[in-house]
Amino acid sequence: MTNKEYADFAAKILSSKKATDIMIIDIAEKSGFADYFIIATGNTDRQVNSMADDVEDALAEKDLLVKSIEGKNISGWILMDFGDIIVNLFTPEMRDKYNIEKIWADCPVEHIGD
Repeated sequence: MTNKEYADFAAKILSSKKATDIMIIDIAEKSGFADYFIIATGNTDRQVNSMADDVEDALAEKDLLVKSIEGKNISGWILMDFGDIIVNLFTPEMRDKYNIEKIWADCPVEHIGD
């Protein structure tokens, strides 16, 4: 699979788990550390943790293993580093607070589920 296919697959998993406001941001031209950011929102810490577990398991089945995970449990923001794909999962409050998509506003964005 290509990095784009992995990003699309992860977004599909998040959509199936009722994540909202899912975005795939192509940061390849602006970043030296990754090709895609995936950003999604869950209603609660519990949902965000469940989404993280599901994405980790689904991508592992496709032979893409997570390199590190930050923020598990009750932080309101989980960052999952898959190398060229970075998955950011937020509660609504934390997504509003950090607004990381604004940093990458000049990059191509695909909204999933709109």
